[in-house]
Amino acid sequence: MSTRPMGLRELKKRQTRETISHQATRLFLERGFDHVTIAEVAVAAQVAKMTVTNYFPRKEDLALDMHDVFVRLPAQTVRERGPGESALAALHRAYLSAVADQDPVIGFSGPEFARMIVESPALTARLREFHDDREKALAAVLAEETDADPDDITPRVAAAQLAAVHRLLFEETLHRTVQGHDNDDISRTLTEHARTAFGSLEPSLADYAIREEHTSPPPGSPM
Repeated sequence: MSTRPMGLRELKKRQTRETISHQATRLFLERGFDHVTIAEVAVAAQVAKMTVTNYFPRKEDLALDMHDVFVRLPAQTVRERGPGESALAALHRAYLSAVADQDPVIGFSGPEFARMIVESPALTARLREFHDDREKALAAVLAEETDADPDDITPRVAAAQLAAVHRLLFEETLHRTVQGHDNDDISRTLTEHARTAFGSLEPSLADYAIREEHTSPPPGSPM
């Protein structure tokens, strides 16, 4: 499947965004997030201050430029789960895969970046919003996938439990990174923690949102 080539205007916009993000991250790591202004980021990136805010309306998003993928991934995993797979099983499987890849989206960010986050009240607050948005997105998909009535609270209850596990494991990754554990050690620990955390939800969610097996009709039967 071919993709449409990126035009010069789109390429320029992407390059500008990447430059701003790179320079902001450099300054934040050098001086701390709370001690750098948007104006200083603009100077470092050689763009106008308004250009920075056009690409990143909130200063926090200069450091945490992953909102969309962070929010989308659990919901997408549930939507794309395989036949016979529950939402819980799909999310556990996807999380273990992300741990094996040491994916930054689940918290593998390096000690300097992790320290910058945990030491900044503004970034910590923004991360809470990320987690809340992800929970809402997951609840919406679970409601769709289970054909839940609008007044049915079950999808929201399930999403709250699943999102809580993801939040806990994300925070554990950050804290272990700040404490100086290397990524391989963190990966081993998280693999065990994930089995415990997701396993604790099996009594309530093991049979929830299981995708139906699709079988071919027998020969000669009506389609």
